[in-house]
Amino acid sequence: MFVKYLTSAAIAAALCSVPVLAQDETPVYRNDVTVQAFGSFVKSTTQNGVRQSATDSGGVLASYRFFFNRYNGVEVNYGYSLNTQSYSGIGVNSYSHEGSADYVFRFPLRHWSPFVLAGAGGLAFDPKGFTGASNQGRAAFVYGAGADFNMSKHIYVRAEYRGLVYDSPTFGATELHGFDRVAHRAEPSIGFGYRF
Repeated sequence: MFVKYLTSAAIAAALCSVPVLAQDETPVYRNDVTVQAFGSFVKSTTQNGVRQSATDSGGVLASYRFFFNRYNGVEVNYGYSLNTQSYSGIGVNSYSHEGSADYVFRFPLRHWSPFVLAGAGGLAFDPKGFTGASNQGRAAFVYGAGADFNMSKHIYVRAEYRGLVYDSPTFGATELHGFDRVAHRAEPSIGFGYRF
């Protein structure tokens, strides 16, 4: 009889301690913001004898994330860069604004949190100094991966790779009519973030 009660008490104590063992000591915050410097590298394409490319450049990316639980969240981004779009020797300087909304899956660990993302957005191209060219927007598919490296409970460093797939701009210029191509922009970046 005594062994029966002792066994029952031991099992009850073990079951009560399971939730404590399952909990991670690392606090998980629902919101974060980051500012990152990125490189912009557009893959060159050639079609029907026309080569489309863009100069390598840099830019700034700002992001806000909201997490529904430890792993699943969404983010919105705004980025800005300047480069020259080239079509077989015709070059157009343009400012590029990008905005996107993405789904983010992360795996928070004690010292770092790897993540992957996918979403959609758009690029707005603002040409400078090219007669007959006008602003032009393009829809984009966005994907990426990276990691947040904890410096403290709230501050971290983010290293990230983002890829954007979109139609290259032609700015409505008659000289560039029909020159648009499916383009791929690679954006490796690094920056600082704050969790709250």
